[in-house]
Amino acid sequence: MVNGFWGRKVGMTQVFSENNKVVPVTAVDASGWFVSQIKTHAKDGYNAIQVAYVREKHQGAEFQEEWLKQKSKYFRWVKEILVEFVSDDIVQGQPFDFSNVVQAKDIVNVMGTTKGCGFAGVMRRHKFTGGVASHGSMLGRRPGSISFQRSQGKVIKGKRMAGHMGVTQKTVRGLEVVQVVPQDNLVLIKGAMAGKPGSLVYVRKNG
Repeated sequence: MVNGFWGRKVGMTQVFSENNKVVPVTAVDASGWFVSQIKTHAKDGYNAIQVAYVREKHQGAEFQEEWLKQKSKYFRWVKEILVEFVSDDIVQGQPFDFSNVVQAKDIVNVMGTTKGCGFAGVMRRHKFTGGVASHGSMLGRRPGSISFQRSQGKVIKGKRMAGHMGVTQKTVRGLEVVQVVPQDNLVLIKGAMAGKPGSLVYVRKNG
């Protein structure tokens, strides 16, 4: 049974609930995916469904077996979805249908990659307060003392310092599926998730 799917984060919007309350949601586009390979425990050591996202210039075209021979040319992403067993209804080359994976009011976990922020200091990257702004303090936005081993040329492993910020895998748990729009291949999920518009996310049912 498939309990998750890959999609593209479209962006955030808002919808009205049954009680006429505004609900902030993130739209996830699950269109453009095809089943590119079926892996079984007997042949590959585990059960999984490999899905591939067609590049923009081939969107809307009918699937061809030639695409599987040059995946990097015709597909932008190739991902796998682990399953307990592979159903006979899943056939290589068919469009991946997510409508039976999640339904409204399901609780899901969404994994994505955070936005890259380049090189950042400790105040932005780790929320340090910095030095005081009065009484002649010269600390400013510097990190301050970095350990008691500094004179020996060592820094404690894991010390929070300036460096590359973002582009890390983050999973937001316990989000609710507000609405599923099969005709547009959209899933509206309550709340925010990691990633910028157009980035890849993985939606998995909780439990």
